[in-house]
Amino acid sequence: MSEPLNDAALDQLFREARSYNGYLVTPVTQKQLEQIWDVMKFGPTSANCLPARIIWCSSDAAKQKLAALCIPANGDKILQAPVTAIIGMDLEFHENLPELFPHTDARSWFVGNDALIEKTAFRNSSLQGAYFILAARALGLDTGAMSGFNNAAVDEAFFAGTKVQSNFICTLGYGDKASIFERSPRPAFDRFNSVI
Repeated sequence: MSEPLNDAALDQLFREARSYNGYLVTPVTQKQLEQIWDVMKFGPTSANCLPARIIWCSSDAAKQKLAALCIPANGDKILQAPVTAIIGMDLEFHENLPELFPHTDARSWFVGNDALIEKTAFRNSSLQGAYFILAARALGLDTGAMSGFNNAAVDEAFFAGTKVQSNFICTLGYGDKASIFERSPRPAFDRFNSVI
């Protein structure tokens, strides 16, 4: 049985963590990107399908290319952040299931069923995107998840020739506390929960 995390860990992952709009001028290394993946890949997905595909925009050219496909406010955030990750979803994820889920013929569940493929890829790449945020926070980094971009244009610019589609984007770095608002409300349990 696992022990509960202490308050400091819970604060770092949830209670004190924030979504940042700006970052300090402190680089994020390739090693840190790999560490994020090496933690987040252990988060559960349906049949270990792991549909997320990430493009890490760290060069000025890549950030400018992505920023041009976003609403202006998000483009500014991307240009300032050390790295912005495009969290994509592979609509051919099932081709990897013989390796990733060898216990049964899980690939056959998806072949020819585009609706199930899309639903599974979206749900599980979204889960992996959440694991990405928590992994980054656990490793001492800050994030800023965003919509507000042209999905079709991002797919054409970054995933052309593949069956990968963008889900959301997320800036990454060491957050500048001056860039955040007061925390928005988080209701108590009884408001949005039922125990039956």
